[in-house]
Amino acid sequence: MFHLAQVIKYGISSKLGFKLLAKQEAEHTWVLISDRNAILDVETLIGDCCPFTLAEGLLVLLELSPDCSQVYSIHNAANWVLELVQTYLTTGITPMFLQQEMERAEKWRQNLTLQTQELSRRALEVEARREQIQALEANVRREQEQDDPN
Repeated sequence: MFHLAQVIKYGISSKLGFKLLAKQEAEHTWVLISDRNAILDVETLIGDCCPFTLAEGLLVLLELSPDCSQVYSIHNAANWVLELVQTYLTTGITPMFLQQEMERAEKWRQNLTLQTQELSRRALEVEARREQIQALEANVRREQEQDDPN
């Protein structure tokens, strides 16, 4: 599971740690981590095998084990952030735009539900009328048979 983290200095000895900011829930879904005090010790997790120099304030993407006790991979988040900016912010996709689109989609869904209900109601009416017509036809045939003894 990927986490967005910031490298911070903490404690009396100013050790480096990862302050977890957000975690990936699905491919395009991230949630903010509510416990902003969650700090993972850099040395405990990765030791000296980081592919780049860690500095205070640096944003990183961490692939962590489910219990956050082991780092599978670590990447500088700069390219990821720039990709987000390129994909969403340069095309005008703002939180307000997304909210409006969600509202529009919900109205569309409600409208489709109403249309489906109306079509179902009409189908039931048509079926009831068809049955009435069949009953009338049967009555007419019986009356004709009664009137015409041959």
